[in-house]
Amino acid sequence: MSLSGASALVVGASRGIGEATARSLSAAGARVHVVARSMDALREIAEDIGGEALEMDLLNPSSVSAALARMTDDLGSAPDIVVNTAGVFQIASIAHTSLETFEEGLATNLRGPFMVLRELLPAMMTRGSGTVVTVGSVAGSKPFPGNAAYSSAKYGLRGLHEVMVEELRGSGVRSCLIEPAATDTSIWDAIDPDADPTLPDRAQMLRPKDVADAVVFVCSLPADVQVPVLAIERC
Repeated sequence: MSLSGASALVVGASRGIGEATARSLSAAGARVHVVARSMDALREIAEDIGGEALEMDLLNPSSVSAALARMTDDLGSAPDIVVNTAGVFQIASIAHTSLETFEEGLATNLRGPFMVLRELLPAMMTRGSGTVVTVGSVAGSKPFPGNAAYSSAKYGLRGLHEVMVEELRGSGVRSCLIEPAATDTSIWDAIDPDADPTLPDRAQMLRPKDVADAVVFVCSLPADVQVPVLAIERC
Protein backbone atom coordinates (compact mmCIF):
# COMPACT_ATOMS: atom_id res chain seq x y z
CA MET A 1 0.00 0.00 0.00
CA SER A 2 1.77 3.13 -1.22
CA LEU A 3 1.13 6.69 -0.15
CA SER A 4 4.18 8.05 -1.95
CA GLY A 5 4.01 11.82 -2.27
CA ALA A 6 1.09 12.27 0.12
CA SER A 7 1.22 14.66 3.06
CA ALA A 8 -0.28 13.65 6.40
CA LEU A 9 -1.08 15.11 9.79
CA VAL A 10 -1.32 12.85 12.84
CA VAL A 11 -2.79 14.47 15.95
CA GLY A 12 -1.74 12.84 19.20
CA ALA A 13 1.34 11.25 17.69
CA SER A 14 3.66 11.14 20.70
CA ARG A 15 2.69 7.62 21.78
CA GLY A 16 0.35 4.66 21.32
CA ILE A 17 -1.91 4.55 18.27
CA GLY A 18 -0.81 8.00 17.12
CA GLU A 19 2.87 7.14 17.12
CA ALA A 20 2.24 3.82 15.36
CA THR A 21 0.09 5.60 12.77
CA ALA A 22 2.75 8.21 12.06
CA ARG A 23 5.38 5.51 11.59
CA SER A 24 3.13 3.39 9.35
CA LEU A 25 2.11 6.33 7.17
CA SER A 26 5.74 7.31 6.78
CA ALA A 27 6.70 3.73 5.91
CA ALA A 28 4.02 3.83 3.20
CA GLY A 29 5.65 6.91 1.68
CA ALA A 30 3.79 9.84 3.21
CA ARG A 31 5.43 12.99 4.53
CA VAL A 32 4.08 13.21 8.06
CA HIS A 33 3.56 16.16 10.40
CA VAL A 34 3.17 14.95 13.98
CA VAL A 35 1.55 17.04 16.69
CA ALA A 36 1.06 16.57 20.43
CA ARG A 37 1.84 18.23 23.77
CA SER A 38 4.84 16.01 24.54
CA MET A 39 7.50 17.62 22.39
CA ASP A 40 10.48 15.58 23.59
CA ALA A 41 8.94 12.31 22.42
CA LEU A 42 7.49 14.00 19.35
CA ARG A 43 10.83 15.34 18.14
CA GLU A 44 12.38 11.89 18.40
CA ILE A 45 9.55 10.34 16.38
CA ALA A 46 9.75 13.08 13.74
CA GLU A 47 13.50 12.56 13.44
CA ASP A 48 13.02 8.79 13.06
CA ILE A 49 10.51 9.13 10.25
CA GLY A 50 11.86 12.24 8.55
CA GLY A 51 8.76 14.20 9.50
CA GLU A 52 7.97 17.50 11.18
CA ALA A 53 7.05 17.95 14.86
CA LEU A 54 4.70 20.67 16.05
CA GLU A 55 3.49 21.36 19.57
CA MET A 56 -0.29 21.39 19.98
CA ASP A 57 -2.40 21.47 23.14
CA LEU A 58 -5.96 20.40 22.34
CA LEU A 59 -7.17 22.10 25.53
CA ASN A 60 -5.98 25.43 24.10
CA PRO A 61 -7.76 26.63 20.93
CA SER A 62 -5.01 29.17 20.21
CA SER A 63 -2.41 26.41 20.31
CA VAL A 64 -4.43 24.34 17.83
CA SER A 65 -4.81 27.24 15.40
CA ALA A 66 -1.13 28.19 15.63
CA ALA A 67 0.14 24.64 15.03
CA LEU A 68 -2.16 24.09 12.06
CA ALA A 69 -1.20 27.44 10.57
CA ARG A 70 2.49 26.54 10.76
CA MET A 71 1.81 23.19 9.13
CA THR A 72 -0.26 24.76 6.35
CA ASP A 73 2.46 27.33 5.71
CA ASP A 74 5.00 24.51 5.46
CA LEU A 75 2.89 22.44 3.05
CA GLY A 76 1.34 25.33 1.13
CA SER A 77 -2.09 23.77 1.68
CA ALA A 78 -4.02 21.43 3.93
CA PRO A 79 -2.53 17.91 4.16
CA ASP A 80 -3.83 15.08 2.01
CA ILE A 81 -4.47 12.95 5.11
CA VAL A 82 -5.71 14.06 8.52
CA VAL A 83 -5.74 11.51 11.34
CA ASN A 84 -7.18 12.38 14.75
CA THR A 85 -5.90 9.93 17.38
CA ALA A 86 -5.45 12.05 20.51
CA GLY A 87 -7.47 11.01 23.53
CA VAL A 88 -7.66 10.63 27.29
CA PHE A 89 -9.21 7.71 29.14
CA GLN A 90 -10.39 7.16 32.69
CA ILE A 91 -12.53 4.51 34.32
CA ALA A 92 -15.06 5.85 36.80
CA SER A 93 -18.80 5.61 37.29
CA ILE A 94 -21.02 8.62 36.71
CA ALA A 95 -21.28 9.20 40.47
CA HIS A 96 -17.50 9.15 40.84
CA THR A 97 -16.56 11.19 37.76
CA SER A 98 -15.61 14.74 38.65
CA LEU A 99 -16.80 17.65 36.55
CA GLU A 100 -13.18 18.45 35.71
CA THR A 101 -12.55 14.89 34.46
CA PHE A 102 -15.75 14.93 32.41
CA GLU A 103 -14.93 18.28 30.83
CA GLU A 104 -11.34 17.26 30.06
CA GLY A 105 -12.63 14.13 28.33
CA LEU A 106 -15.01 16.13 26.16
CA ALA A 107 -12.40 18.79 25.41
CA THR A 108 -9.70 16.33 24.35
CA ASN A 109 -11.71 13.52 22.77
CA LEU A 110 -14.44 15.52 21.05
CA ARG A 111 -13.81 19.26 20.95
CA GLY A 112 -10.17 18.70 19.92
CA PRO A 113 -10.94 16.75 16.74
CA PHE A 114 -13.72 19.24 15.93
CA MET A 115 -11.26 22.15 16.11
CA VAL A 116 -8.77 20.39 13.83
CA LEU A 117 -11.46 19.54 11.28
CA ARG A 118 -13.00 23.00 11.42
CA GLU A 119 -9.62 24.50 10.51
CA LEU A 120 -8.65 22.08 7.73
CA LEU A 121 -11.82 20.86 6.02
CA PRO A 122 -12.57 24.07 4.07
CA ALA A 123 -9.23 23.93 2.22
CA MET A 124 -9.57 20.19 1.60
CA MET A 125 -13.06 20.68 0.18
CA THR A 126 -11.92 23.57 -2.01
CA ARG A 127 -9.11 21.37 -3.33
CA GLY A 128 -11.56 18.51 -3.86
CA SER A 129 -9.46 15.75 -2.33
CA GLY A 130 -8.24 14.30 0.93
CA THR A 131 -8.91 11.67 3.56
CA VAL A 132 -9.97 12.22 7.16
CA VAL A 133 -9.53 9.34 9.59
CA THR A 134 -11.03 9.63 13.06
CA VAL A 135 -9.91 7.07 15.63
CA GLY A 136 -12.89 6.44 17.87
CA SER A 137 -13.50 3.45 20.08
CA VAL A 138 -15.76 0.48 20.58
CA ALA A 139 -16.93 2.57 23.55
CA GLY A 140 -18.41 5.00 21.03
CA SER A 141 -21.10 2.53 20.00
CA LYS A 142 -21.31 0.11 22.95
CA PRO A 143 -21.80 1.11 26.60
CA PHE A 144 -19.41 -0.11 29.27
CA PRO A 145 -19.68 0.54 33.02
CA GLY A 146 -17.19 3.11 34.22
CA ASN A 147 -16.95 4.89 30.86
CA ALA A 148 -19.02 7.93 31.81
CA ALA A 149 -16.65 10.58 30.46
CA TYR A 150 -15.00 8.48 27.76
CA SER A 151 -18.15 7.11 26.15
CA SER A 152 -19.89 10.48 26.25
CA ALA A 153 -17.05 11.90 24.16
CA LYS A 154 -16.66 8.90 21.86
CA TYR A 155 -20.40 8.64 21.16
CA GLY A 156 -20.27 12.35 20.34
CA LEU A 157 -17.27 11.77 18.08
CA ARG A 158 -19.24 9.15 16.16
CA GLY A 159 -22.04 11.68 15.73
CA LEU A 160 -19.60 14.32 14.51
CA HIS A 161 -18.16 11.83 12.03
CA GLU A 162 -21.57 10.81 10.69
CA VAL A 163 -22.51 14.45 10.09
CA MET A 164 -19.16 14.97 8.36
CA VAL A 165 -19.76 12.02 6.02
CA GLU A 166 -23.01 13.59 4.87
CA GLU A 167 -21.53 17.07 4.51
CA LEU A 168 -18.57 15.78 2.48
CA ARG A 169 -20.62 13.81 -0.06
CA GLY A 170 -19.65 14.86 -3.58
CA SER A 171 -16.77 17.02 -2.36
CA GLY A 172 -13.97 14.58 -3.20
CA VAL A 173 -12.99 14.40 0.49
CA ARG A 174 -13.69 11.12 2.24
CA SER A 175 -13.99 10.26 5.91
CA CYS A 176 -13.55 7.09 7.95
CA LEU A 177 -14.26 6.39 11.60
CA ILE A 178 -12.09 3.56 12.92
CA GLU A 179 -13.47 1.99 16.09
CA PRO A 180 -10.89 -0.30 17.68
CA ALA A 181 -11.59 -2.59 20.59
CA ALA A 182 -9.32 -2.30 23.64
CA THR A 183 -5.79 -1.54 22.49
CA ASP A 184 -2.62 -2.09 24.49
CA THR A 185 -1.27 1.43 24.99
CA SER A 186 0.02 3.39 27.96
CA ILE A 187 -3.47 4.61 28.85
CA TRP A 188 -3.88 1.29 30.68
CA ASP A 189 -0.73 1.68 32.80
CA ALA A 190 -2.47 3.39 35.71
CA ILE A 191 -5.42 0.99 35.60
CA ASP A 192 -3.69 -2.43 35.46
CA PRO A 193 -6.45 -4.28 33.57
CA ASP A 194 -4.76 -7.64 34.19
CA ALA A 195 -5.69 -7.30 37.87
CA ASP A 196 -9.36 -6.53 37.12
CA PRO A 197 -11.50 -9.50 36.00
CA THR A 198 -14.02 -7.13 34.40
CA LEU A 199 -11.41 -5.82 31.96
CA PRO A 200 -9.58 -7.59 29.11
CA ASP A 201 -6.03 -8.73 29.73
CA ARG A 202 -3.44 -6.68 27.89
CA ALA A 203 -2.28 -9.79 26.06
CA GLN A 204 -5.77 -10.06 24.55
CA MET A 205 -5.85 -6.47 23.34
CA LEU A 206 -5.11 -5.08 19.89
CA ARG A 207 -1.67 -3.64 19.28
CA PRO A 208 -1.26 0.00 18.18
CA LYS A 209 0.16 -1.15 14.85
CA ASP A 210 -3.05 -3.11 14.17
CA VAL A 211 -4.94 0.18 14.20
CA ALA A 212 -2.18 2.00 12.32
CA ASP A 213 -2.29 -0.59 9.53
CA ALA A 214 -6.04 -0.04 9.24
CA VAL A 215 -5.43 3.70 8.84
CA VAL A 216 -2.94 3.07 6.03
CA PHE A 217 -5.38 0.67 4.37
CA VAL A 218 -8.19 3.22 4.38
CA CYS A 219 -5.93 5.98 3.06
CA SER A 220 -4.55 3.72 0.30
CA LEU A 221 -7.92 2.89 -1.26
CA PRO A 222 -8.81 4.41 -4.63
CA ALA A 223 -9.85 8.04 -4.26
CA ASP A 224 -13.46 7.26 -5.14
CA VAL A 225 -13.78 4.50 -2.49
CA GLN A 226 -14.81 5.31 1.08
CA VAL A 227 -15.10 3.17 4.21
CA PRO A 228 -17.38 5.21 6.48
CA VAL A 229 -16.92 3.02 9.59
CA LEU A 230 -14.35 0.32 10.28
CA ALA A 231 -14.54 -1.73 13.47
CA ILE A 232 -11.41 -3.64 14.55
CA GLU A 233 -11.15 -6.40 17.13
CA ARG A 234 -9.06 -9.41 18.02
CA CYS A 235 -10.45 -12.70 16.69
